[in-house]
Amino acid sequence: MIIILKPGCSSAEEQEIINEVETLGYKPHIVRGVEHVVIGAVGDERSHHTLETLNNFPQVQEVMRVQKRHKLVNRQCHPEGTLVQVGEHRIGSAPIHVMAGPCSVEGEKQLMETAIAVKEAGATILRGGAFKPRTSPYEFQGLGEDGLKLLARAREETGMPVITELLSENHASMVAEYADILQIGTRNAQNFQLLIAAAKTGRPVLLKRGLSMKFEEWLLAGEYVLANGNANLMFCERGIRTFETYTRNTLDLAAIPVMKSETHLPVVIDPSQGCGRAQLVKSACRGSIAMGADALLIEVHPNPAEAWSDGAQQLSIADFRELMQELKPIAAAVGRSIATL
Repeated sequence: MIIILKPGCSSAEEQEIINEVETLGYKPHIVRGVEHVVIGAVGDERSHHTLETLNNFPQVQEVMRVQKRHKLVNRQCHPEGTLVQVGEHRIGSAPIHVMAGPCSVEGEKQLMETAIAVKEAGATILRGGAFKPRTSPYEFQGLGEDGLKLLARAREETGMPVITELLSENHASMVAEYADILQIGTRNAQNFQLLIAAAKTGRPVLLKRGLSMKFEEWLLAGEYVLANGNANLMFCERGIRTFETYTRNTLDLAAIPVMKSETHLPVVIDPSQGCGRAQLVKSACRGSIAMGADALLIEVHPNPAEAWSDGAQQLSIADFRELMQELKPIAAAVGRSIATL
């Protein structure tokens, strides 16, 4: 970090800051200009106190960062894109993966029908919620471990890896036993202990953007996963909360080029949560592919009108089949392809 002192500081005031920098565990480098004295401080914030507290000294004009705080997810530390291995699939390479399935696992018949259909249509990963974070405590909360067992059975039947949401640190090892990817939802995007628990399972982690999360906050949340020894992280844009009420959320497709420039990790788009309206999902998917998304996370249900959760945003099986055909020429136009099993 860089500490800029106010003009006219005395030698004693300058030395006070130098001493404080050393006390906090950093090595000071002094540059004296015509008007200002600048002190460069070299050290590791993970093992030392932050230097931003130096703003409390009256002789300090400003404390500035030289490096971004998200060191491990930062593309500067890893110029080439990272490929996240999920079974035999590598997310982040030229083929674009589609993760599809019901919002909630409701039962064996519903899940198996959906899993077989989305596989036949071209999906490579099966999504489904066993634990559901609902706004109201009176809404369907998921089947829990029974839902996880059904997802594992669907994986055996179809050969598709499974992604499902992890809600609690206490469930981390159990969910990791059944799932191939752990999803951290928007409500838990800054639940740092949950992120650490997910990282330590060793499973790939898909981190959704929080409802009101700035890019830096999202990147720093991802930093928790890499800092705890798990390099298999994907960032998922699923819409943010704005003043608009026509859609459930405001899907920020600008997140794709922003995150691609900031991080080396794959970027996934969830158009179902992002729009909240099934009739908008296809357009959002087409735009996401054109803008460089590495994967899509799409909700599909055999009968959306009877879904136990979020039926308004789930595609029917017929609509999903049609969408998968529409995506192929768009992917080809940007030099990519739709992944296959």
